[in-house]
Amino acid sequence: MTVRRDFKEPARSRPDLVIGREELFSDAREQLARGGSVLLHGPAGIGKSTVLRALAAENAGAARTVLRCSATESESHLPFLALADLFGLVLDEVSARLPAAQRTALESALTGRGESTLQRDGLALRLAVLSTLRALASEGPVLVVADDLQWLDSASAELLGFAARRLGDSPVRMLCAVRTDGQEYDRHLRACPPDTVAVRLGPFSRTQVSALLDHRGYTGLSRSTVRDIHRTSAGNPLFALELGRALAESPTRPRPGEPLPVPTSLRALVLSRLEMLSDEARRTLLVASAGARPTLALLHAAGRDDAEAETAQAAALGLLATDAEESAVRFAHPLISAALYAEAPAQERRAAHLALSTAASDPIERARHLALAATGADPEVATRLAEAAALARDRGAPSVAASLGLLAARHTPADGEPGPDERRLQAAEDAITAGEVDLARDIAREVLTRATVPAERVRAWMVVIEAAGQALGEVDAVFPQVLADAGDDPRLLALVHYQLAWREVVVDGDFAKSRQEAAHAAELAARAGDRRTELLALAFQSSTETLMGHPDAPATIRRALQEPQDPDVACHHNGAAASRFRWLLMSDQLPEARTAITALLREARRRGMVESEVHYSRLLADTELRVGHCGRALDLARESLRLARDSGIGESASAMLASLAEASGGDVERALALAREAADHAEVDGDQLYLSLALAALGYAQLVSGDAQAAVRSLRRVRELEQSMGINDPARGRWQGDLAEALVRIGEPGEAQELINRTRVHAARLDRASVLAVLDRAEALVRAARGEHQAALAQLASAQERLARLGYGLEEARAAFALARLRARGTTPAAYDEAARLFRRCRALPWLRQVDEAVAAGPAQAEAVPAAAPAVLDGLASMERQVAALVMEGATNREIAGRLFISVKTVEATLTRVYRKLGIRSRVDIVRLAAGRRTN
Repeated sequence: MTVRRDFKEPARSRPDLVIGREELFSDAREQLARGGSVLLHGPAGIGKSTVLRALAAENAGAARTVLRCSATESESHLPFLALADLFGLVLDEVSARLPAAQRTALESALTGRGESTLQRDGLALRLAVLSTLRALASEGPVLVVADDLQWLDSASAELLGFAARRLGDSPVRMLCAVRTDGQEYDRHLRACPPDTVAVRLGPFSRTQVSALLDHRGYTGLSRSTVRDIHRTSAGNPLFALELGRALAESPTRPRPGEPLPVPTSLRALVLSRLEMLSDEARRTLLVASAGARPTLALLHAAGRDDAEAETAQAAALGLLATDAEESAVRFAHPLISAALYAEAPAQERRAAHLALSTAASDPIERARHLALAATGADPEVATRLAEAAALARDRGAPSVAASLGLLAARHTPADGEPGPDERRLQAAEDAITAGEVDLARDIAREVLTRATVPAERVRAWMVVIEAAGQALGEVDAVFPQVLADAGDDPRLLALVHYQLAWREVVVDGDFAKSRQEAAHAAELAARAGDRRTELLALAFQSSTETLMGHPDAPATIRRALQEPQDPDVACHHNGAAASRFRWLLMSDQLPEARTAITALLREARRRGMVESEVHYSRLLADTELRVGHCGRALDLARESLRLARDSGIGESASAMLASLAEASGGDVERALALAREAADHAEVDGDQLYLSLALAALGYAQLVSGDAQAAVRSLRRVRELEQSMGINDPARGRWQGDLAEALVRIGEPGEAQELINRTRVHAARLDRASVLAVLDRAEALVRAARGEHQAALAQLASAQERLARLGYGLEEARAAFALARLRARGTTPAAYDEAARLFRRCRALPWLRQVDEAVAAGPAQAEAVPAAAPAVLDGLASMERQVAALVMEGATNREIAGRLFISVKTVEATLTRVYRKLGIRSRVDIVRLAAGRRTN
């Protein structure tokens, strides 16, 4: 198929619809932009054709001619078919320019009117294909798009390869895709030019599978279901979509512990080889598919006496993966196992599970198989499942505990003790711990449709509220109902008031009222003897007091840390140990804080507490960032964000911290995008607590990017939010120094000094030594802007020394950089050596780039203020006067920006104000004023 420059792909092929392939798509795009060729390869269903179509659509506009072919297996035996697809419509255009022998051979091959073969007309045909591509390229760039190279007929593949190797500098690019099971793509490169870059498409991550399913409209699937789809499909997007479609169309969902239903389209794809197995071998594979970790020993214990021979037969057919050093029985693809199980009759599946219920060595596995073998209510089965769930909980596997709990509820008689709904609620709470909030919410809502016992209703409401996460505004209507259900029971009321404490701070931003609610919850829980809720309420009370700068905060933390302790609360992200960590961090005790959060993260991972793991990864990243380990912080922040997006927990908080880490040690553009994402997320959730933090991260990223005006806008809003919420501790967001610095850059030193003075009062009262040092660094910039050069130098040197002593590596480096810029006028680039060394030690790459730019600008641009400003400028603000004076010296806008450490945009905005105040119109008028001449 030949397409001219008006070629357009359908909308579904737009590059913005290529999900999960952004990085490799970018690499392929750059290769094509350089005039090179690309070979996409990977297994069936991995998305090669989607990426190929998108790249073709994007690059078609730059080509005069687009030649396309897409081979199929059924047509691969037909010689020259691909060549006919490529050249059929251009033959008339180029044939007159081909030598007679070449033209005759090519026409014969493409039209089938002669007896042309590679054996008879080999050289003529090869040269004809090469000449055709060169002729087309002489009129403009040519793009050859070939999908499914593995089905290309051998004659066409040979001819294309011959021409591709000899095109040289001709503007011919090839964009091809080929199916490969491993890395065996080398032989297909023979059909491509020598400079071709091979790009392998690998499996999707769970997050990418989730995004793909959402994009295709399968939005009703829970996160636990998406996790199962990802595992069963092994990240193959085609398989994942088919599984998602089957689940969306199915009236019933699989029972907990059962594999996913596999649609007929995929069964045919993976089970065609099963027909070659004996009946006994097929039964052996069914037992293996039902087992969690099947081995030959397990199959023997389950009664499969000839397991070795039967698994060997399956391996020979490619159904099992073999490894001489492994005893495990592994399917070649998880989908084979799921399809085999789905294909088996229900009676055979139950028989397999019954055999495994005695053969499995692990008590949890035995209980699961017993449940899947049983039908109907069975108190004994229910009890064994509940015991297995408790064991899974103790092992740190809450997701398994939730699955077993639901099975226990299914087999519990309606009049059982405990009842089925009580077991469902325990499963919901386990699901919350495991980060499967959608599953937890669904269970709780189901229980609420029939529960009448107040304790069960309140417990279910608590799950609904917990599942809302930071979006507590979405469940506002729940609180009156749950208060009514709680009645006057202090134990139930304590649970409600604890959640109300969270609501007050997240939704209304009222820290004072939140503190009151938390204190009331602690009092109610103590009266009811509910130590767990009392500890959570005390921990939350201490956190609000810390942020308020309340004097009772240390005493409340000590109360929350008193014995007896609850083991779950002890490592919970809202527990007393987490509150103590925050206190240590805000009190500049960085080594102690780092030790504490590392231990909490390790314990949360051991217990399978996903939500706590998300938050602790983020908090450890925050600690590393303050210490100045930007590379380590970046790795942790990215991991926290990945886990948050996987689980749907703490996404705003993790994006916020990832933004700070990217702005300090990674990609500033990504930092800006993440901060905006975090702010948007918090706005949608109505979460003022994290909105202020997200905007603080955005302001910092804007400052690092050089957009001081935008940084001021973002950070002024942070100031308003924190004032309205009653947050007085400047160590919470640590944004005040950034706002002061940005204000100096836009020519507002007066506002900066006022902010510094006001913040210093709170920082001194709370003994926030690092905040005081950062404020001194900002104040030195104010003094420099006012011309107090020596005082600024002394204050910066003091701030740097104190920050170094406190262990704030990145802040120390920033102070050294500011000091170098003040000292650098008239000196050599060596003045920046100390700042560069400190930023390198921190791996603060964005800041290190700023040092390089300052060195490249030269010493003349490092001067902070002009020598003197004419009297005519006395009525201007400080920054306006400095900018105008430099214009009078003949400096360009870029030179002024370099000398005053502001952006070019800020220079332009400042000049606009100068023109208005002086009643002039342009830079020329400023120069005239300097010369004492009148302006028009």
